[in-house]
Amino acid sequence: MIYNLLLKLSLAPSYLWDALWAPVWKACMKHCGRGVYLRPMSSDIKGLQNLTIGDGTSIPKGSTFYCTNAPLTIGRKVIFGPRPTIITGDHRIDILGKYIIDVTDDEKLPGNDAAVVIEDDVWIGANVTILKGVTIGHGSVIAAGAVVTQSFPPYSIIGGVPARLLKMRFTEEEQKENDKLLYGVKDYN
Repeated sequence: MIYNLLLKLSLAPSYLWDALWAPVWKACMKHCGRGVYLRPMSSDIKGLQNLTIGDGTSIPKGSTFYCTNAPLTIGRKVIFGPRPTIITGDHRIDILGKYIIDVTDDEKLPGNDAAVVIEDDVWIGANVTILKGVTIGHGSVIAAGAVVTQSFPPYSIIGGVPARLLKMRFTEEEQKENDKLLYGVKDYN
């Protein structure tokens, strides 16, 4: 009994530190919706000016989001498992006579950075990595450990390294019905 209480008390400083700083980080984002759960001091988030998060989304501690030169847009009601990684860019590696680390942002090519969009109602499992230029359609599920390097349509169930479409959550008719129930429209797009 006492050990359970001590265990809970040991978690309080980290939680309180995050709770103190979360409003500041949210204010620095391009946009942050209502009811967003965020653990900024327990995560590694760079490029807040390019980060948009929709209403009711939960960003867990241990998240790594790098969106310094391209936007990262996370929709409404998105849930993440532990330790997600999303990176909207990479390094230029084709300059002779220069170490990769010495290549500046001014020397990057347009293709070195590309937006990542995660639409509404997506569940991203534990330890998922999503790389530049990817759009995840609404209502999709990404299996734990997946490395996502390409875009997927709404209601996809995605998994693997590299990630591939495993199956669709719903039939086409069920997708339309779900969109109508959730969004009040015949077609989400």
